[in-house]
Amino acid sequence: MLKICNVSKSFNGVKILDGVSIDVEAHSVVGLAGPSGSGKSTLLRCTQKLETPDGGAIEYDCKVGFMFQDFQLFPHMTVLQNLVYAPALKAGPDKRKQCIDKARSILKDLGMEGKALEYPRTLSGGQKQRAALARSLMIDPDALLCDEPTSGLDIATITDVVTLLQSVNKLGVTIVAASHDLDFLTQISDKIALLRGGKIVTEINPKQREDPIGYLKGYYG
Repeated sequence: MLKICNVSKSFNGVKILDGVSIDVEAHSVVGLAGPSGSGKSTLLRCTQKLETPDGGAIEYDCKVGFMFQDFQLFPHMTVLQNLVYAPALKAGPDKRKQCIDKARSILKDLGMEGKALEYPRTLSGGQKQRAALARSLMIDPDALLCDEPTSGLDIATITDVVTLLQSVNKLGVTIVAASHDLDFLTQISDKIALLRGGKIVTEINPKQREDPIGYLKGYYG
């Protein structure tokens, strides 16, 4: 479904990605682990075409959504307006009601129906995460790229995020999630690729290892 082949990327002469290759199968969940600066977020941004690789290729023929680490919700818009803004612009004024109905349906599915008319500043971290996920789902993505989806969240909220993403995956959406949280990644992933120094140094199926977190930590150095 998504093929990353020998991708490299540098910033100001510093190589962030150094010949990264990974295959993502349809309907799977792939985790990207590794220490800060290992290239996880850069790889996601290159996949979403927010950054241009210096070399290599990223191939996919599907619709891809992106969840930003800092949510990037418009502070002057309600949750509902955040969801509808871009799709309504693209669809045109005659489709605005259809976009609103779709947004309300997604918010209901994510337990956010009562927050539709609230502004981001009134939401908790977990609620902002759900709003960001809802906005990503507005485009009916075949694949969803998640950059540090549990950053700054407490344990209870992280559990909610795990459940949410598992539900999205069961709908047929492929997920690639970059995270420093190994416990989160081992709960949700079918495969985890660990990056270090811009390279993938190991790949595992966490469900087939007795101590996947301990194994992965051994590669952090």
